[in-house]
Amino acid sequence: TTSLAALALARSLAEFVVVEAGFGADLGAEKFVNLVGAHGGPQPDAAVVVVTVRALKHHGGAEGDLARPDPDAVRRGLANLERHVGIVRRLGLRPVLAVNRFPSDSPAEIDAVLDAAAAWSVPAACSTGYADGGAGAVGLAELVIEAADTPAVHQPAPQVYRPEDPIANKILAVATEIYGAGGVEFTPAARRSIAWAEDQGFGSLPICVAKTQYSLSDDPGLRGAPRGFTMTVRDVEVRAGAGFLVVLMGDIMTMPGLPAEPNALRIDVDEQGRVRGVV
Repeated sequence: TTSLAALALARSLAEFVVVEAGFGADLGAEKFVNLVGAHGGPQPDAAVVVVTVRALKHHGGAEGDLARPDPDAVRRGLANLERHVGIVRRLGLRPVLAVNRFPSDSPAEIDAVLDAAAAWSVPAACSTGYADGGAGAVGLAELVIEAADTPAVHQPAPQVYRPEDPIANKILAVATEIYGAGGVEFTPAARRSIAWAEDQGFGSLPICVAKTQYSLSDDPGLRGAPRGFTMTVRDVEVRAGAGFLVVLMGDIMTMPGLPAEPNALRIDVDEQGRVRGVV
């Protein structure tokens, strides 16, 4: 998450610049390449796909306590991770896998992830930076440097869509090539918005899809690596100043809301000046 000005400044001051582009490759990576790149942003030299054993167990169908060891659920969930790696490669980027390790992760679960990465020819390392500071991320950093310094051996990946493509075609391209959808349905409101945007001269803008981060689809309950599903475009909004079109898919908020009881209510400073309650 950054701006073109911040990127230019960072690149003038540092040898390596790391940009957070969450949530998954279907959202952050696609937007960085097709949206930021459309406005002159740089092409990354490597893309770090961050994964946790808990997330893989979730996508593998595990329920309840995700801290409980379940290597079989991890293996089932690897299909989701493989899709994210595939998205990164479809976008013309070189993937590196970062396994954010939790104390509850078992050796068998970690091995399942690392073995899969090796089978996909993706360099991978565990990161314990949260617990161990910089020392816990040295192995990952070395892999990222090596990947970034490795010359490309393939031709650049073809664009997912072109600026001159009709808006509906851009949306369909992202949905089918990146998310794995079988098709897209447009509500009457979305069709009217698309027609208006194109009539007003905004048809050449890149698109910014707003959808759930919990699934490759627009249904947060559809876990794993689904294919062939139908996505619904609820509306399309013009962001003329920013230079893109917001595509609203499914039941999604464009500004995340706070929980009923935000963590800020539990943060305090004790009599010794120590901050308490920060997660």
